[in-house]
This record gives sequence, structure tokens and C-alpha cells, in this order.
Amino acid sequence: MSIHIRGAEGHSRRAVVRRTIRGMEIENSFAVKAAPERVYEFLLDVNNVVSCVPGAELSEVVDPNTFKGKVKIKVGPVTVSYNGTARITARDAETRTATLEAEGRETTGSGTAQAKTIMAVAPDGESSKVTLTTDFTVVGRVAQFGRGIMEDVSRHLVGQAAECIQAKLEAPPPAATPPSGAEAAGSDPSPAAGTGSTSNPSPNNPSPAAAASTPAALDAFALGRAVAKDRLSRINVRPQTIAMAFAGLVSLVLFRRARRARRRRREGNG
Repeated sequence: MSIHIRGAEGHSRRAVVRRTIRGMEIENSFAVKAAPERVYEFLLDVNNVVSCVPGAELSEVVDPNTFKGKVKIKVGPVTVSYNGTARITARDAETRTATLEAEGRETTGSGTAQAKTIMAVAPDGESSKVTLTTDFTVVGRVAQFGRGIMEDVSRHLVGQAAECIQAKLEAPPPAATPPSGAEAAGSDPSPAAGTGSTSNPSPNNPSPAAAASTPAALDAFALGRAVAKDRLSRINVRPQTIAMAFAGLVSLVLFRRARRARRRRREGNG
């Protein structure tokens, strides 16, 4: 994963000031053992994507390229929910690329989020490589955690979504069992439940697969690690300085041990 900062973070003051992260670009990628064309088609189906993104819920399909929904993100003790709209602004089946723009607002606060994601699906041997390049701006409570946390949250979300996508696309197709004569005569011509078939989304009628999933949580260890990494990245310390400090600490411990040993010998001789 690579992360690039193209803007400046806001500075908190004693007064109530909304923290802002502007123009941060994060790139994520993952592999799927399926044909690129199949992966690309799967990712352009909003029901498939929503069912694989933790904390996402599809509210309305405005048109084939515009969707409204909710997303809930949990970072340690803080849970933030957004209502927003996403649009597929460009797609190219030949190059298997698409551009998605989204914007949302906190449901219980004044924070906002804007994102532009470029998706690319490329062949990678017998598999496909999916690359997601996202440029986003966040204002509000989430921005207070800084770019280090945002990087970990992004990796966590994409990792969970990738596992779901891989499970759906890499699973072997179910074996068809020919029905008996009596079953065939009395069978319902409508598709049976559980066959995995999905219908195309229609306005105001999202697929059941788009039900809300569990919020994406970043555990305490990952949160602490990301905070430490973010703080250390702002401190310019040379490796030689760290080595010298460690050597000095070891020397101090050895010196104290030697002094205690001499004191014990003197007391024993006395």
C-alpha cells in the first residue's frame, strides 16, 4: 500500500475547530482468482460491492450510475455513520477501469467526507489484480486520528472486502442435481432461494444482498500501532542516535550491577 499527502491537515485550537485531512491519496490492491472480465463486471454491480463492504447499506438506486446509502466506520471507541451518494462517473470495459465519486455527511455531526476512486482490473497470470486508488478529504471527528490511522482503516476495510469478493468469485459453482419426474412436474418455475442468482437493482428497490453489515472495527492494538507510527513519523531521529541511546542504557545497567557486586564483596570481607 502506498500513501501520499497532497494537502495540509487542519490545526486544532482551543476553540471548537473541525479537523480536516485534505487531498490524501491511498492505493490498495488485491488479487482474485477469476477472469478479469468477470471481476470487473462483479465490481460494477452495486449490490455485490455493498454486500462485501463492512458497515455499508444501500438505501436507494437512483439510476444505473447513481446510488444512495449509508456507511458506518468504527475506529477504536469512535463510531461514525455517514449518509451519502455515490456515482459512477466513468467506465471503460476495454481497459476494465471505472471512476467512482462519493460524498457523505455524518448522521450525528457536522463532519463530511468526499472521495474519488479509480478502479482498475488487470490480468495477473491466471488471476486478476484489482487496484483501487482513492483521493479523499475528511472533515470532522475521523480526521482527528490523522493520516496514520486513515491508512490502517483503509487497509482494514479493503482487506475485509477483498476476502468477501474472493470468496464469492473463487467459490466453485454448485453442482446441478437433475430433479426426479415427480419433482420436475410439481416444481415452481421461479428461481429457488439460495441459488445465488441476483436480479438487477431497480430504483427504490435495492437487492436484499445490500443489507447492512457489521461496522468495520479497528482493534485497540492496531489503533495504538497506527498512532505510534503516525507520531514517530513526525519525529526526525537518526538511527545512530537510537543506537547510541540504547548502548548508553546497557552500559548504565552493567555499571550498576558491577557496583552492587563490589559492595557485596566488601561487605562479605568485612
